[in-house]
Amino acid sequence: MSARLVVLVSGSGTNLQALLDACADPSYGAEVVAVGADRGGIEGLARAERAGVPTFVHRVKDFATREEWDAALAEEVAGHRPDVVVLAGFMKLVGEAFLAAHGGRVVNTHPALSPAFPGMQGPADALAYGVKVTGCTLFLVDAGVDTGAIVAQAAVPVEDDDTVESLHERIKGAERTVLVDAVGRMARDGFRVEGRRVLLGR
Repeated sequence: MSARLVVLVSGSGTNLQALLDACADPSYGAEVVAVGADRGGIEGLARAERAGVPTFVHRVKDFATREEWDAALAEEVAGHRPDVVVLAGFMKLVGEAFLAAHGGRVVNTHPALSPAFPGMQGPADALAYGVKVTGCTLFLVDAGVDTGAIVAQAAVPVEDDDTVESLHERIKGAERTVLVDAVGRMARDGFRVEGRRVLLGR
């Protein structure tokens, strides 16, 4: 029985594509059952449609409040009965209703080695600070910003001639590898959380 993944996207969907490609192999142990977005007309949705995966769109501006949007998103995702929810370049913070419904099985990536350099500018902050190694983090989403328990990490060396763009591109490559590997292990082997430690396996 494959684990059910719901993936939320906001843009080009390269991480989604990596998951779709991995799920094509039955031994991966997971399938993407739905892809949601916070805006229409994006390549991430087109990737899902080409793969025959159902899609949905919930735009914040179509709801009276952010809380109503969050509750509607939570309900829509719940309808697909996910085992794991993957935020793959999803540029909105999920709120209380979403975490109440799905908390503990929502994963997101961050382009730095948490807890260093939280927020949107991880690669730029790492470069500005002068670190020699940065990387990416896959974590369980909680109510904070990039503060959830860590599922997996990968290190990425900072080169002397790196720009923010070149560094971020290498981090994105590592991110896709970590995401596909860790979500597959979560699907096949299960996982549990003990304090701040995420342990893969039954």
